[in-house]
This record gives sequence, C-alpha cells and structure tokens, in this order.
Amino acid sequence: MKAYIDVLRIPAARGLVLAAFPARFAYGMISLGLYWKIYHVTHSFSVAGLALGLNAVSGSLTTGIRSNLLERWGLKWPLRIIIPFYAGSILVINSMTSRTGLLVAGVLVGVCAPPINLSVRPMWRFAVPPEQMRTALALDTSTMSLAQIVGPVAVTPIALSSHSGWALGTCAILIMIGGVSLSLLSITASWEPERSEHKSSRIFRVPGIRVLVIEGIFIGLGVGIFSVAVPAFATIKKVPGATAWIFASQSMMMIFGSLLAGVIAQHLTPLRAFSRNYYLWAMAGLPLAFTNPNWSMMIVAGAIGLFVGAQQVFYLEILEAVRPYGTAASALGWMWTIEGSASALGLAVGGFLSQHFNPHISLAVNTLTVFGGLVTIQLGRKYLKKADKLPNA
Repeated sequence: MKAYIDVLRIPAARGLVLAAFPARFAYGMISLGLYWKIYHVTHSFSVAGLALGLNAVSGSLTTGIRSNLLERWGLKWPLRIIIPFYAGSILVINSMTSRTGLLVAGVLVGVCAPPINLSVRPMWRFAVPPEQMRTALALDTSTMSLAQIVGPVAVTPIALSSHSGWALGTCAILIMIGGVSLSLLSITASWEPERSEHKSSRIFRVPGIRVLVIEGIFIGLGVGIFSVAVPAFATIKKVPGATAWIFASQSMMMIFGSLLAGVIAQHLTPLRAFSRNYYLWAMAGLPLAFTNPNWSMMIVAGAIGLFVGAQQVFYLEILEAVRPYGTAASALGWMWTIEGSASALGLAVGGFLSQHFNPHISLAVNTLTVFGGLVTIQLGRKYLKKADKLPNA
C-alpha cells in the first residue's frame, strides 16, 4: 500500500486519477443506461441488445482512429471538443422516442466516444519516475476496473426508477466533469505527441506489435465467448441471477490482481512477469469447463480475474516497450480496436455455441483461447525482447 501512497503523493499522478475517475464512472454507466433507455422506448429486449451491440462494435472499430487524432493534435483540444459533443449527444438520445433514431444514435455515440483512457495512459510516463511506472499503471488499471464495476450498479436503480431520464443525464454530467477536468490539467496541456517520421499506420510493421495483435485476437475472442456463455448457462440452469455474482467475483479479483501486480515482482522484467503470469492464468482456467453457474464458477472466475488483472498491468509495460516511437496513444488505441473487434466476433461465436452445443463447450473454448495467447507469446518471445529489461534499467 505504501507504494500506491507514494505515487499519489505526486501531484501530477494524483491529478490524473481524480480527474479521470468521473468520466470512467460514466463509462461504466453508459452501456446499461443506453440499454434501459432503449428498452423503455421500444419495450423490446432484443432491440435494446442490438443497439448496445452496435454501440460496442462502432466504439471498438474506431478506437484506433481516435487515438490517431491524439497523435496529431495532442490531448488538450481533442478532449475539449469531443467531450461536450459526446455529452450533448447523450442528452439528445435521452429525449428521443424513435426506435430507428435510437439505433442510429447508439452507433454514432460509439463512434464519437471521448478518448479518456487513451489520453491518461501515455501521460503516466511523464507523471511518475520510471521505477514507479508499474505501480502507477496498476493504480490506473484498478481505478478503471472499479469504475466499470460500480457504474452499472449505480445506473440500474436510477434507470428503473420513476426518474429514469436521470440515468443518461448523470452520465452526461459525469463525462463533462471528468473530461473537462482532465483537459485542464497542466500535464495534459504540456503533453505533446512524439514527432516521428514513422506514421501510426506503420505500427503493424513492427514484429513485436504483430505478436501482440495475434495474442489480442485470441484474448478478445475468449472475452466475447465468456461474456455470452455465463448468462446463457445460468439461464439454462434457471439461475439467471447467478450471472451477476460470477461477473462480480471476477471483476473484484481483477482489481486485486492489478493492485498486486503493482507492488510485487519488481525485480522481474515486464516480459518475464507477463509470461509467468500467463501460465498461471492458463492453469486457473483449466477447471472452467467443468463448473456450473454456482459457487464453483464463482471461484474459478475469481481466480481467472486475479491473473487477468495482473496481466493487464504487465501488458501495458510490454506495449510501451515494443511500440515504435511516435505512437504513444495510437499503439494502445489500435490494440483495443483489434481486441474489441475480436470480442464482438466472440460474442457471436459464444451465442452460437451456447445455443447449439452444451454450454461447457463454450467455456472450454474460452480456456483454449487463453492457451492460444500463451503459445503466441512464447513463440514470439524474441520479438518482444525490448520488454525484457526493467523500466529503470
């Protein structure tokens, strides 16, 4: 805990955490807020689900493009322009009553989602010393995960109350507060894109990046399959309420895993920590196919979440080490685009497997995707050698 206190004592680091949290909290609320808004208008779960899917796909497919804007124009002005437009769009959706209009608006909101996380991540390198970078990334990752857990819990009772309009209204207000606060930080104003002759479009020519792309496709597929397999399995077993407990168990352990990664294994290079944790993650997922939507799945999902949370921290370190100069924001943006697109495909695959095969098959395929990612990293290890040294070395 002392390591995190030391990071928060740095004014720039404290500012990044506090400024970004309201917007991240809103991100955690927006999906369910849109879902319940569209359901209230259409009284159709399928239409609400379709709108949410379109929003997620449009958002993931355009993440890389938004990150390129940051590389070209810096952080301050893209945030100051996109944030008010996005908040206003949410308020417009809040007043809409057309089914077609809501579907179209859901896509547009995904396209113009403000790059909050993409803006915060590249600034950590300038906010803290190199030896505190892993702890700072762990703090940032756990904060984002916490917002994603608390957000849905907070928005649901508001959306289901007699004042349901306040659900999306609250999202718009929080986005404005967080986004404007982040854009006004001195570190945001002073951050400049890395000027390089290499264009962001050439990022995929780097062998290490291509290794991470293949690994990200495996993991994205697994995430999508798992996201559908759990509620489908719980519904088949007539315990749909267990879905929330399973996901909550995994999410809470992800936070703990992120925080743990920030204070342990400081003597390990990012690549070694990533590889060793990958084996533990793969092993933790082996029992998943033999579980049921009860305490057994909660325990296994929690164990998986522990290693996934740690893995996110080490992954960010590796990406920072192997990315080409001039892609401080766009490298992560394009990785998220690829993984998010693979996750969307995984949702479809998970739905098909859950519908036409035993749900245990879906869970087994999820575990296989983790092993696919592990094998990819091991085979491509030589291309990630830049990450095989300590940050302060």
